[in-house]
Formats: sequence, structure tokens, C-alpha cells
Amino acid sequence: MKYARLTKEQLEELHVEFTNFLASQQIDKTEWDELKVAKPEVAEQEIDIFSDLVWEGVLKSARYIEHFSKNHIFLFQFDETDIDTIVLKTSNEEVDFLTKEGLQWLGDHLVNDQVDIRYGSKAFGGDRNGELFAIIQQGGILSQGELYHQIKTILKK
Repeated sequence: MKYARLTKEQLEELHVEFTNFLASQQIDKTEWDELKVAKPEVAEQEIDIFSDLVWEGVLKSARYIEHFSKNHIFLFQFDETDIDTIVLKTSNEEVDFLTKEGLQWLGDHLVNDQVDIRYGSKAFGGDRNGELFAIIQQGGILSQGELYHQIKTILKK
């Protein structure tokens, strides 16, 4: 398995897609129910293959990831070959970017000695989707890139 198995909730949400996947494997509902009982390891392999296909599709179309921690915000933008990163960091230990108040503080103090903003860019090391998945595994969430573009616009001024 290249990525991670989808959770039960995710599989339930993708029920129609999973049914179509099983049909493409020439497995109908009766066969699937029998497979789960008689050969659970084979059923798990099918779930793993489906999970990888879903992750591959999600990662291929992804363009932005955000990762928030108490004192850092990492904003990623990427295409097929490169990843750009904006890192916002505060030296103020009382600020918590995981709270609404912390984000409000950031908005009010963005251009301030207590906020350090860094920008960088690099080429992917070879496995673009693997690198993106690693960021997600560390707590990154897929986004539409609004915050990335807001900060990048400020940096251009």
C-alpha cells in the first residue's frame, strides 16, 4: 500500500465509487460479502487498492496544503514539478495560531518584529504525490489556497 487505508467513514462516503471499483474487478455484492467472510485478507487488499486509487486522484488534483501549529503556519502551493512554501512564525509565545484569537492577532501584527515570514521554492524530489501525502500525514490539510494567495499578495507589496 502506497498511502493509507481509507477510514470506515470515508469508505461509506465513497460507497458508490467503491461499488463501481468492485464491479470493475468483476466482484458483485454477493461475491464481496462472501469474500469478506471467507478471505478477509483479499477483501482488505481490495480496500487497500481502492484507497490508493482514491489518494492518487486526490493528490494529483491537489494544488494547496495548509499546516497550522501553535506558533507556525506553513502554506504550500505546488504544480507538477515544484513546491512553493510560505512560513509564518511568531516569536510571541502567548500567540496560538490554532485559535481564532491567534489568527486575529496575526492579521493585526503581520508586519511586525514578532512575525517572521519566509518564502521558499524547490523542485519535488521525484515522487510528488508521496511528498504531498507526507505533509498531510504530518497534519496538513488540503485547501483552495486563499490564505496562500493573501499572504503572497502582501509579500509583493
